[in-house]
Amino acid sequence: MISPGDTLLKYDNPVLSKTRAEGNSSKGHLRVSSQSSDDSTVTPSPPKPKYAPEMKKENILDRIHPPREWTEGNELCVQKVSSVPCTRADVLRLRELLDTKLQERKARPTGICPVRRELFSQCFDELIRQVTIMCAEMGLLLLRVRDEINMTFDAFHTLYVSSIGFGMRKAMCAETEKIHLEKRIADLENGIQDLTKQLNEQKIKYDELEKTKAEERRVQENNFIQKIRLLEEKNQQLQNLLEEKFTPTE
Repeated sequence: MISPGDTLLKYDNPVLSKTRAEGNSSKGHLRVSSQSSDDSTVTPSPPKPKYAPEMKKENILDRIHPPREWTEGNELCVQKVSSVPCTRADVLRLRELLDTKLQERKARPTGICPVRRELFSQCFDELIRQVTIMCAEMGLLLLRVRDEINMTFDAFHTLYVSSIGFGMRKAMCAETEKIHLEKRIADLENGIQDLTKQLNEQKIKYDELEKTKAEERRVQENNFIQKIRLLEEKNQQLQNLLEEKFTPTE
């Protein structure tokens, strides 16, 4: 007989239900209710229908936590949740078992951790079972609370996954934009270097041209000065001739 996965939810001993035909049997097949599944992100089932006050607590427990079924050869094994009332020692043992499993499975103490959520979900199911045995109405109310918490958690988990995808897309866009900006900065820096080189060349040409023009101006000024001196000397000579010519003799 194959024993189903260990869980914090307390079950009765397995019972052989009936013998299946060989064609329909599946050796080692296990069918477990969603409450004991290892998938901690399964969307919670819709709210359970209201039960009649006269319904037995065993039937309510079966509705809240459906029996687990698995096969061994042609034998069908059924295991129901325990309907035995709990004691204070059972609660303390449940707490110790929860802490032990958290350490054994290395659950993360903070953040999103499927292992930690699975174990606490099993612990909450066990508490619902214990409360349902004492008060069926309170157990059903806790069941609604559990389903609401699971739906809220799934909604936040979906939002978290979507935000991660959105963040990754934004990061990729930012990285692409960064590459474009870096390329443009490199092009602009190369352009600045080219313009600086052209400016230096133009400055050199300007200095050379300024020197050439200054030398030409100096030569022209010397020529003008020499011409002015020649003209002044000639003018003086002419004045002297005129004075000598028109000066009366005694």
